[in-house]
Amino acid sequence: MSKKEDFKEFMRNKPELVDYIRNKEMTLQGFYELYDVYGAEDKVWEKYERSTPSSPINPTNITNIMKNINIDEIQKHINTAQKALGVVEDLTTKNTASAASNAIKGPLSPRPLNKFFED
Repeated sequence: MSKKEDFKEFMRNKPELVDYIRNKEMTLQGFYELYDVYGAEDKVWEKYERSTPSSPINPTNITNIMKNINIDEIQKHINTAQKALGVVEDLTTKNTASAASNAIKGPLSPRPLNKFFED
């Protein structure tokens, strides 16, 4: 097996390392470089191993998460997003209305070749 395939197998056996990547505490490239330099059995991996697995979601955890949510902040962000969408909608409707008004005017006549800068 190639070193790349060995590293893939190593990462499959260490799912806790993926959490570090998801949390942006470490990159996959960083883990590969550690693996390449130190190998799979070095002490460098001890600081990335967790003694307890991630706690499963239970009603108590959900309740604690819900307590930390600020409804006023969420509403403020929703209002900001609605205003931004309104501005985009106004811009797109103005562009389509002006395009329609230009289409009504009809085709423009070509300028003579010998006339420059309103001579």
